[in-house]
Amino acid sequence: MADTSRQKEQQQYTDQDLVIQTLTNKQAFAAIVRRYEAPLLRYITRLGCRDADTAQDLLQEIFIKTYIHLNDYDHSLQFSSWIYRIAHNEIISSFRKEKSTPSVLEREGDLFLFEKVVDDLDLTTPYGQKHSAAEIQAAVDRLDSKSREIIVLKFFEEKRYEEISDILQIPQGTVATMINRAKKKIKSYLEES
Repeated sequence: MADTSRQKEQQQYTDQDLVIQTLTNKQAFAAIVRRYEAPLLRYITRLGCRDADTAQDLLQEIFIKTYIHLNDYDHSLQFSSWIYRIAHNEIISSFRKEKSTPSVLEREGDLFLFEKVVDDLDLTTPYGQKHSAAEIQAAVDRLDSKSREIIVLKFFEEKRYEEISDILQIPQGTVATMINRAKKKIKSYLEES
C-alpha cells in the first residue's frame, strides 16, 4: 500500500525533480527506472533487438550508465532526450558487437504506427489503396541504419525534431533532411514492389 502511494507521489515529480532527488538519495533512482523502463524497452525492441534476454540486458546497461553519469546530466536538456541518447548509443554499440542488421518491428500492437507513416507519406498503391503494414515494414527494414533510427524516433517513438537532435547529437536541420530522405527512400521502395 505504501509503495503504491509512493509511486503516485513520484509520478507528480518532473524528470528534473527525480534527478535532483537521486543525486541526494540513490533510492530515488527507482522512480526514474519505473518511469522509463517500458518506453526504453520498447525503443530497444523497435531498433531491432528481438531477443527478450538481450533486450533486458541492454535495458539494465542503459540504467547503469544513466545512474553512473547522472552528475554529468545537463539540466538545460530534456532528461528524456538525454536518457534516450544513452539508450541509442548502447543499442548501436551492442548491434556493432553482434554485427547484426536489425529489423524494425514485428509486434502486431505496433501496426497502427505504420499507419502514421502511410498517412504522413501519403502512400497509396497505383490502384488508390494504402500499402499494407507488412509492405511498409519491409521498406523500413531496407533503410540504412541511420535512416531507420530517425524514422523510429520520429514515427514510432513520436519524438519532436528538437528531441531527435538531442538524442542523435545532430542539428535540427539535419534531422529534417534525414527524415525527408528516409521518407523518400521508403516511398521509392514501396513503388518498386
